[in-house]
Amino acid sequence: MKNNSKIYSTEMAGLFSLSIRLVVGWTYFSAFWRRVVLANKLDPEIAGYIGEKFNHFLPNALGIKPIIEYLVTNPDMLWLSMVIFTVIEAIVGLFVMLGLFTRLMGIGVFSLAMGILLGSGWIGTTCLDEWQIGVLGVASGFALFLSGSSSYSFDQYFINKNFGFTRQTWFRWLGSGSFPIKNPKRLALTGSLAILFLTLFTNQYFHGGIFGTLHNKSVKPKIEISNTSIADNSLHFEIYRTEGVDVYGSFLIGIQVLDEKGNIIIKKDGTDLSKLSTSNINNHYVANVKPGKHSLIVPLGAKADLTIDMDNIALDEKKQYTLKLIDISGIEWEVPINTFQQ
Repeated sequence: MKNNSKIYSTEMAGLFSLSIRLVVGWTYFSAFWRRVVLANKLDPEIAGYIGEKFNHFLPNALGIKPIIEYLVTNPDMLWLSMVIFTVIEAIVGLFVMLGLFTRLMGIGVFSLAMGILLGSGWIGTTCLDEWQIGVLGVASGFALFLSGSSSYSFDQYFINKNFGFTRQTWFRWLGSGSFPIKNPKRLALTGSLAILFLTLFTNQYFHGGIFGTLHNKSVKPKIEISNTSIADNSLHFEIYRTEGVDVYGSFLIGIQVLDEKGNIIIKKDGTDLSKLSTSNINNHYVANVKPGKHSLIVPLGAKADLTIDMDNIALDEKKQYTLKLIDISGIEWEVPINTFQQ
């Protein structure tokens, strides 16, 4: 009776996780469906390329920033990685919905969600969107690993048909059936507490959600300016957009050089910047700074070296000048011009 009760408990755990299987499975399989069937988001030459979305993760990713930066600076490797990632999402999502090797797919869900959490947990304009998707995916993947699947699954079909491999220990680890640990309570508690810690830590790290000042880096654009110099009658500097909405660019409508008293010495407005030659823009990543219809567009995660012609305006190298960028929202960024060579 005790053994039957244990089997019943295992079957119920797998059955009660059915809604999680179907919904979580679809969220991952739908990534493949959107990128391949409904639209072609794996083509680097088409707007909406998934690699650019991946580039958006870069500025504030946690722990995996070097990996992301390597990929977005190597477009061929980025494309291959996006294809492999999409195929993995399709397999994991489909297998989870089918209940095929459920525990192994639970590990897959856990891993994919962890990547989302660490890469883009800081992104989300309204409800900390990507962070919530990440932590819920991690928790769901762990729950599926513990529960496996029972009714309405291929794993259970194989068990009911008494296939030999279903009696192997490896199947109970990777598929379904009674959990291959005599008392899984410690694993469940330890794993759950670890995931809770991860949830609280990332909530605080990305958003200040536990104590201190609550913040959201997706609300307004931020552009970092560096390597400012004047040489050969041109203004040179590097810009890197590190914050703001991922689906909406920063639109620069003004680049100015100010003297020590704040007077405008050099001025480029939105019309000038919309006509800036692409030869004056050296992009570092796949998300490109580029001229738009009325401004210079700076997507999230984009980094570029800009060269601005000074129209033969002479400056005094003994004086201090300031570079100012103006966004269409009214936000302004100022830095001193460090190097001066006539």
